[in-house]
Amino acid sequence: MHELKIFSGRANEELSRRICDFLHLDLGDCALETFPDGEFHCKIGDVRGRDVYLVQPTCPPVNDNLMELLIMIDACKRASAERVTAVIPYYGYARQDRKDAGRVPITAKLVANLITRAGADRVLCMDLHAAQIQGFFDVPVDHLYAGPVLNQHFLNMGFPADELVIVSPDEGSIKRAVGHAKRLGGSIAIIDKRRKSATAVEQANLIGGPIEGKVALMFDDMISTAGSICGAAELVEKCGAREIHVAATHGVFAGKAVERLQNAPIDSVVITDSIPLLPENKLDKIKRLSVANLLGEAIKRIHHHQSISAIFGEEREAAGR
Repeated sequence: MHELKIFSGRANEELSRRICDFLHLDLGDCALETFPDGEFHCKIGDVRGRDVYLVQPTCPPVNDNLMELLIMIDACKRASAERVTAVIPYYGYARQDRKDAGRVPITAKLVANLITRAGADRVLCMDLHAAQIQGFFDVPVDHLYAGPVLNQHFLNMGFPADELVIVSPDEGSIKRAVGHAKRLGGSIAIIDKRRKSATAVEQANLIGGPIEGKVALMFDDMISTAGSICGAAELVEKCGAREIHVAATHGVFAGKAVERLQNAPIDSVVITDSIPLLPENKLDKIKRLSVANLLGEAIKRIHHHQSISAIFGEEREAAGR
């Protein structure tokens, strides 16, 4: 492991240190600063001939964190690193992955081009909003899933399988719900979500179940403004669920998300540390799980040219991935 070096951007240093603790490595020396005019500067430690991993989620402020990642990649390439892997636990701009109207960009592809052009030899990411983003890169992409971490949390809570119902908050999350149901047990229900406008949706019907008197678990890849997930929780409550728990890999918590979650009929919100949780966004009902060990294991396997998919085993098979 002596040839492996891990460096952290300023987006999530806590996660980077946890990854290094798992690997029994010291975090690499990387001096990052912002000049008075807003420009970023980076001075990296010795990386000549090393296998380098740069940990930097492109979470809000998205543009700042993305630019910092690009600068770090460039610094490593110019310092003669043997290989540079961009570890991006949260991939910003992932929801702009297609042209859904005329004369709009595919920004997820543009970001992939920027990262590749900056010099990244490989990308390691987690729970992309759209799995096809892997194909936007012209370098290898390893795509991790936080499902095993989230599933273990709910298994530890000890809910009997016959009292569980796994709720898909929209049609696009059905496959995810089926994967969790195979691991946790329980029945499946689907929220029929209808978009009323570009910024408003309506949770119209609940398909499947039964849900009355049961514990409802809702899984999604991210919680952004929390409008959809809170609307789904209200519908599930009306249908008689006795407990409602929400889980997502990425807690973006944009706008009034935390206020909505506080007022929603949700017993707990489980997220991971892929994104830092700001002090003003902390609630008693929000529980954070760490994905540092998962990322650390993936980094170790990439470094030693071992299988990444073997990490997931039956979890990946159950989710149909």
